[in-house]
Amino acid sequence: MITMDITLVIQMINIIILMFLLNKVLYKPVLGILRERSKKMKGTQEEIERFDKDARLRQEEVDKKMAQASSKAKAALDSARTEAAAAGNEKLAAIKAEVDADREKKMSELKSQIDSAGKSLQESLDTFAGDMAGKILGRSL
Repeated sequence: MITMDITLVIQMINIIILMFLLNKVLYKPVLGILRERSKKMKGTQEEIERFDKDARLRQEEVDKKMAQASSKAKAALDSARTEAAAAGNEKLAAIKAEVDADREKKMSELKSQIDSAGKSLQESLDTFAGDMAGKILGRSL
């Protein structure tokens, strides 16, 4: 059984002293370390969020610059294609004009040759017709 004597009071005083000592030596330093650790973790988390935000902003800037560079490159490419097409069309028109002029020259030469051949044949046709008629008839005309 439990007896109420002086040892109970001594044990109670002993527990109270132990509580104060443990509080001073163990609980307060551990709680202080935990608070400091919590502050550091909170500060680290804030830094992580700030770095993440900065990284997102920088990525957006890079994306914008890439889009601008891409559109500039596309515009330059389109411009170069247009210039090349215009130069090609000019060159093609010049070649076509040259070919047309050459064709007209050849056609006029051919026409003059055909005309001269026709005149030559016409002139020799009369003598040929007379010679043939003479051969067919057996006498000269």
